[in-house]
Amino acid sequence: MRTRTTTVAALAAALLTLTACSSSGEDAAPATDSGTPSPEPTVSVPAEHEADDLEAAVAVYTSAYFAGDADTAYGMLSERCQGKIGPEAYSAVVEQAKADYGPDHPATDVQAEVSGKLARVSYKVKGLPKFDQQAQPWTLEGDAWKYDAC
Repeated sequence: MRTRTTTVAALAAALLTLTACSSSGEDAAPATDSGTPSPEPTVSVPAEHEADDLEAAVAVYTSAYFAGDADTAYGMLSERCQGKIGPEAYSAVVEQAKADYGPDHPATDVQAEVSGKLARVSYKVKGLPKFDQQAQPWTLEGDAWKYDAC
């Protein structure tokens, strides 16, 4: 279990690094020999690892939420959830969670059931059992898992 937690933490750190990078859209796709842009590469996740990114997303979201990192946590909300709460209001919620509980409450015992672009995730929140989740909805938008329990 300690190895799995370490793996999830490493994946979470990698996910944070990846989400901090963005493309301006000005980068052209590499040209083929004929001079035309080649199509964007497709990333295929092997079935045995399809929940790994989701578990990392849960870890990052939970850490950001309790640390008061509203930008990261809000960015991990699904489009549907972002349509229900604006960034300012959500920031207030996250700041209150940080004030009330502090930042040291990682997600543990993460179990994900993935079906296509939808998932149900159950996990515990270290030190805060009232925040433990059962079958929390997440959705895959583009290539990123998003919290969809709004």
